[in-house]
Amino acid sequence: MKTLAIIPARGGSKGIPRKNIALLNDKPLISYTINAAIGAENITDIVVSTDDIEIANISKKLGALVPFQRPLNLATDKAESAPVVDHALRFMEKMMGYKYDSILMLQPTSPLRTSKHIDDSIILYNSRECDSLVSIVSVGGNHPLRMKLLDGESLINYVDQSFWNMLPRQSLPNVYIRNGSIYLISREAFIKNKQLIGENCLGYVMNDEESVNIDSRIDLILADILLKERDYD
Repeated sequence: MKTLAIIPARGGSKGIPRKNIALLNDKPLISYTINAAIGAENITDIVVSTDDIEIANISKKLGALVPFQRPLNLATDKAESAPVVDHALRFMEKMMGYKYDSILMLQPTSPLRTSKHIDDSIILYNSRECDSLVSIVSVGGNHPLRMKLLDGESLINYVDQSFWNMLPRQSLPNVYIRNGSIYLISREAFIKNKQLIGENCLGYVMNDEESVNIDSRIDLILADILLKERDYD
């Protein structure tokens, strides 16, 4: 089984300037994802898709492949992930001379995702009849059955809450959301639908700390604290 890990890392960022190489515990943010991918046992090749020379140079020094510069039309803040993955996949297959069985997208904004998470997710994916796997985290207290809308000044239920409305959080059914750490899909399913989630998708559960996603300065501060506490490399 050949698995291609694609790390998308464009140079621009609205929330945090140069986010993908912002320093986190004295290391570039992208280094945590590259190191996790390199430490995983079940990845064939690791490629970084970037439009930025500095990110490319850092990624190469860390051991990832950066054989192309991402086209500018795929590097805007409105560019979707699937076309970026498709471009990287086609380039790598042409360069390497073989086809991959599965594609793994690892976003640099998930620095607490480890090699073990990657390997465990691939093992789970390979052990089941499925075409994709996505990492998820519990929504916890932000449960959809407790959410509200404001209609003018009137508070109304976002969804039909029925008898669930007044139950304590612990009694509500478990609900999960994608945490952005791991997207794994078969090449066949991706080529067919040009999406990172297939029709038969597994959920790989990660906890709150592992699921920290860097979107704002507060996220950087939280991740820095957690990395220092756990002595992550």
